[in-house]
This record gives sequence, C-alpha cells and structure tokens, in this order.
Amino acid sequence: MTKTYIEEYYQKILSGEIVACHRIKQVYAKLVDDLYNPKGHYIFDLELSLKPIEFIETFCKQAQGNMGTTLKLELFQKAKFQAIFGFVHKDTGLRKYKESLTIEGRKNGKTTELAAVNLYMLIGDGEGAAENYCVATKLEQSQKCFNEIHNMVKQSPLLSKHIRKRKSDLFFNPTLSFIKALASNSNGLDGLNGHMITIDELAAIKNRDLYDLMKQSMSSRNQPLLFCITTNGFVRESIFDAQYDYACKVLDGYTSTDENKVIDDTFLPFIYELDDKDEWDKEECWIKANPGLGTIKKIDTLREYVNKAKNDPTFKATVMVKDFNMKENSSSAWLRWDELNNETKFDIKDMGFRYGIGCFDLAETTDLASAKVLCMRPNDENIYVMSMYFIPEGKLNNLEDNKEADGVPYKLWEKQGLLRVCPGNKVNKYHMLEWFKEIRDEYDIYIPWIGYDPWHVDDSLLLAYENEFGKEAMIKVRQGVLTLSSPMKELRADLMAHKVIYNNNTIDKWCLSNTEIKVDINGNIQPIKGVDSRKRIDGAVTLIIGYVVLKDKMSEYQNMI
Repeated sequence: MTKTYIEEYYQKILSGEIVACHRIKQVYAKLVDDLYNPKGHYIFDLELSLKPIEFIETFCKQAQGNMGTTLKLELFQKAKFQAIFGFVHKDTGLRKYKESLTIEGRKNGKTTELAAVNLYMLIGDGEGAAENYCVATKLEQSQKCFNEIHNMVKQSPLLSKHIRKRKSDLFFNPTLSFIKALASNSNGLDGLNGHMITIDELAAIKNRDLYDLMKQSMSSRNQPLLFCITTNGFVRESIFDAQYDYACKVLDGYTSTDENKVIDDTFLPFIYELDDKDEWDKEECWIKANPGLGTIKKIDTLREYVNKAKNDPTFKATVMVKDFNMKENSSSAWLRWDELNNETKFDIKDMGFRYGIGCFDLAETTDLASAKVLCMRPNDENIYVMSMYFIPEGKLNNLEDNKEADGVPYKLWEKQGLLRVCPGNKVNKYHMLEWFKEIRDEYDIYIPWIGYDPWHVDDSLLLAYENEFGKEAMIKVRQGVLTLSSPMKELRADLMAHKVIYNNNTIDKWCLSNTEIKVDINGNIQPIKGVDSRKRIDGAVTLIIGYVVLKDKMSEYQNMI
C-alpha cells in the first residue's frame, strides 16, 4: 500500500516531531492498525480517501486572508479526511464513518475546513438531491458557516459556474443538491433528509434536541456525514460534555478488554487538548490542542494570550477553554470546573449520620428553590451533602413549552429524584419543611440548626419550623460580604480539596458552575448571578448558607457527633 497521510502523521507523532495528546495518539493508533489489519466488513480504499483532498486543493480557494489563492490542507487535515472518507464496506463501497467530532483550539482553520468539506459533499460525493445543512442554535450563527461557503464559491471561477446562490441556499443543479443554514427555531426541522450536517461550535448549544433531530434526519441516506468541529466552551452539562464523554469512551474502547466497553464503528473523534492543565504555560505542549499552530494559528499571538493570562486570572479561564480545550465554566466564575467537579457518591443508609445542619434558599416562590442537610462523621474531615430542589409545576410547564428558556432537563432531574414539583404556580414553602422532616424521621438524623435567608421567610413559616425543630434551631444568614465572604473562601478551599461530597448531584454541579462573585475593595466576596438569568445559583447559595452555620457551630457540632 502506498504510504498514506494517516501513517505519515502518526509516524511523526511517534518520532516526537509532532507533539500530540493522549486522545490523538489513541485514534491514530487505531486507524493505522485498521489500515493493515482490516476488521469486519471494512477495508481502506486509497483512491476514495484522496478524493476530498484532491477536490479541495483543486477547486476550493481561500475566502479569508490571501483571498482567491489555492487552498492547501495541512497534514493533520489530510490525515483526518483520509480516515473519514477512506474506510468503506468491502462489498458496497459505502463509508464506515457517519459522524466525526473534532475538538481543537480556536483559530486552527476550522471555518475554512468546514466550508471546503461542505462543497465536496455537495458536488464530489455523488449523492443525488443531497441536502447539506449548517446548523446552530441561532440562525445568525449557522449563517456564519454558510457565508464562508458562499465566499469560497465566489473566489473559485470553476465553482461559481456551477453553484447558484438562491434566496436561502446554495444550489448545484446537476444533482439537484443544496447547502442551507438552519437554526433550532427554523420551521420544518422534522421533515429534513440530511446528507451532510455541519455543526460549528457544538459547545455553544445548550441542549441536545437540535443535535438529536439533525442526526435522525440522516437515517434514510446511505452514507451521510455529521461533521462537528468545535472548541470547548463555558456551558457545562451540555450536549458538548455528553459528546466529549462519549468520544472518550469510544477511544478508550479501542484497547479495553471490558465487556461493557463502548464500541461505535460509525463515530470517529479527534480530540486535540492538553493532557494536563499544568501544561498551559509550556510552549512545547501547545500544539497538542492546536494542530495548526505555526502554520494556521500564529504562535506569537498565543504566546501573548498566555502571558496576559499569567497576569490576569480572569482572562486565564478563556485561554484555558478556547485555546487549550480545558473544562471551565465561566470567565468570571467563582469556581473552575476542576475545582467544583467531584464525582464521589455515598449511600445515606450506610453512613451512620446522627446529626446534620440544615439550610435552604427559597428565592422567588415562582422559581427554583433548594434545601440541603450537611453531615459529618467522627474522624472524617469530609462534609457530606444531601440535597433536594423544588420547582412550581406551572414554571416547569412553561419551560417545557420553551426549551431554550433554561436549557436544562428539569423533567429528567425529577425522574432521578433530584427535584420535586410543587402543584400550581408557586413553590410550596411547606414542602421543603416536609423534606427536612423526612431526613429526620426516615434516616434518624437530628437537625439541631437550620440556616436560612430571612428575605423570603414569613412569620407563619418560621413558626412551623420552630414547632418541628425548636426555636433555637432557626439561624438567620443574611446575604452580604460581611456574612458570606469568609465561609465562601473556606468552602472553595474544601471543594478544591474534594472534601465536600455532594453525591455527584447534577443540579448542585450546575448551580456551582453558574455562580459568579462580586469582590469589594477589601477582597471580600459574595455570590452573584451572571448576566444570563437562566443560570440558577440557588443550590450554591444554599450550600454557602449551610457553610456559614457549619463554621459558626463547628465546635458544638463536632462534640455532638
């Protein structure tokens, strides 16, 4: 077999000429093995693997920078295209891979690459009446990719002769095929018959409905292609996180002997990222997340970003996410993702808890509300957190009617037992009291103190709590820097040390990742919501309230347990 770009790229990785991350080594080790040791019904067809590369480098022209010049693909791009298009069924000749996910740092040529592969799938793939869609949450986002394709057509005399711009698409008459921009709010998404689906910046999509719908639209095509290129983003627990985790399971499955390993012969992931966050200021490691560094992406510019991030912590999160594909949640967040993420779980029945500290945040009665019980054990420095969330039925129904309203799966959380739905249009304040009683009565956990924000607690509710837990049990925790700053700093330290075990509660994680801080001139902090009001922080505020009480009552509490 003639040497392929796949082999050339992998050999340069093995020799150290190209520094690559673990995930890229995994996928190319698999691809090279499949070249020489075909498995199942699939073989490698060199001629087919070269078709998209030859098409792009012959007909596609630069639509940015040196406009009109011939487009030349980099080695990492050629190797990827050979992998996607070269492995085919030995009898039918149909492609093995129907979905490709590429995660790479910004400014590595992804927009140009997306435009070029769309044009190949429109003209060179031989599909009759091909429907190619550029999709995003909002139409203006999907039109950016569409406009790049149109600009590339305009720069190429050959392409512009055969591709016609109509009102809402680019049309290729010989095969009656088109390329069109779509968004989640476009009409008629259910009736599509997609051949090529392009998702640019998957990390910006908040829920998976759009992704799932577009993937299903390809079911009647013989060899469709769902093509995603994205950087990481600040939206956590999203379709991006789900696809990233799935991609890692597929990659790990290549060599795993576990009978439950994930095998997906139609899905091909390329994850360019740092192997460790500590590599972010090591220049020799930058190419791990930026395969076009030095040729497409300017190394001097990235060097400037890193130097700025060293002196500006608020900018560092952006560099970590957008240039190195590390998980973060917000550029002005209280906690980084690695600081808040704790997947440790426990079973309350096995822990032997005797005493706990309660806390709750009612917020607005028409919104999400949160309650928690914090427990500790003798000779155990960890703090264990039990949580319950409450939402009005009316609000939940409104959110279901408008899925973009919050972008989180409240219905699923209810089924998982993380959330309780209160009938009507308001949170029933007494449902939260009932939950505290359940913790006390069902698990024999006595609650000597309950912290609360007095803003939304009226006299009748306070009296109901006092009748159940005692008048001395209820502790007001007012919201402000004087009350919250020190406990918040201690809580952050304990979260970073993974001492706060919140049972891998998805809603807790979501609220913690959404929490931002306001800092006064003395360095005191307090929690605030970000500019996106849909990002709830109620669970984080409740945990902070509980921490205020825990730190204040620590000596008494430890004597109890």
